[in-house]
Amino acid sequence: MKENETKGMTRRTSLKALGSGLALGLTATNYRALAGESPNEKLRFAAIGVGGMGTGRLNQFMQLGAQAVAICDVDDNHLRRSLDNAEKRQGTRPKGFHDFREVLQLGDIDFVTVTTPDHWHAPIFIAACEAGKDVFVEKPLCHNIGDGVAMVAAAKKYQRITQMGNHIHNDNNTYRRAVEMAQSGRLGKITRIHCWKSGRANSIGNPPDGDSPKELDYNFWQGPAPKRPYNPNRSHFNFRYFWDYSGGMLMDFWCHITDVAYWAMNLQAPNTVYAVGQPPDLGDNAETPERMELVYEYPGLILNWTIHPAGLAGFPGGIGCVFQGTDATMVTDYDKNVIYVKGRIDENFPRPEPTIPNSPGHLQEFLNSIKSREKTTCNVEYAFKLTKGGLLGNISYRTGEKLIWDDQRERVTNSSKANRLVKRRPRSPWKLT
Repeated sequence: MKENETKGMTRRTSLKALGSGLALGLTATNYRALAGESPNEKLRFAAIGVGGMGTGRLNQFMQLGAQAVAICDVDDNHLRRSLDNAEKRQGTRPKGFHDFREVLQLGDIDFVTVTTPDHWHAPIFIAACEAGKDVFVEKPLCHNIGDGVAMVAAAKKYQRITQMGNHIHNDNNTYRRAVEMAQSGRLGKITRIHCWKSGRANSIGNPPDGDSPKELDYNFWQGPAPKRPYNPNRSHFNFRYFWDYSGGMLMDFWCHITDVAYWAMNLQAPNTVYAVGQPPDLGDNAETPERMELVYEYPGLILNWTIHPAGLAGFPGGIGCVFQGTDATMVTDYDKNVIYVKGRIDENFPRPEPTIPNSPGHLQEFLNSIKSREKTTCNVEYAFKLTKGGLLGNISYRTGEKLIWDDQRERVTNSSKANRLVKRRPRSPWKLT
């Protein structure tokens, strides 16, 4: 066995033993010292999926001091560009891979980033957990509810540190202050929340099916999704507008915007969901709607969601969340929150003292948690609870039915048609376990 391979295996064994060390009262730093490692030793990672978002995450983790030792993508152009970029940034060239399964066999990786299209999140996440890797996975967490159930189970079984890439939750923005205000009681009893996002207003075109470019392994790219003819809009950025791979504008922004409501109100799963909308009418081949109205019933609370090219009528800005209380109303986005009393802005409305500590950022928090073995704030359990609401909204839209949801059994109780969309059997030979 080569010397560097032996070192990688020893290091991995040390990190996997951190949980046992902490149970004996050792801190992560002390355990690393006992293992003969510097507490400041760089964490090593593999980036799986390096399109636009994946490239950004790759660069951000390197900027935070993590070392990229492997990069994987089924598009040769993406892979070559990212390998060159990583070598330029960190001075060493990562290994390049086409198949993520080969990446997970490496012994010197502390964590992986899963920044692929949504339909690939669950198979790669679960395989990474089984391989003993901690996992950073982009939002939305999963393509369907069945995928999310399997991801939560895998992380728990293999005791992995996980983080969903929902950076708004951990940016030091207005969300912390909005949560404190909602929980302070100063708004009165909050019985209604309304979230919104300005919808897609531009056509993505309607190109014909044809041959995939030679640099893209399109069959591998489709992976567990149904096999379809190649179309330029079905891969890379525009994949999000096709049901096979994602959930449209709703799932693209649900986690960012609804997060503040789930956080502030400690929301669990909705009891009922009803969604209506309009099919795409921009003359392109997209499948997901750019206009939707959704109503969610939680115990003692109604949550509405609007997607429309013009946003929410009467409110400026492309995104937002309204908390309507019996005494006052708060309107918040990423950058500010405003309090209304009797329909007018009250700039002197008393604010609670800050109690939620600032975050080091969701990437740094993930790196810290790998060493401490403490859960992150957007771990897979929280991420699935949050993501599930958006997935149910899309099921209601696609079936045209109001859904009654049984969260204990993870099923719709009033529609067999809807239950067929709760989970999806992966296309052979791919599996979730």
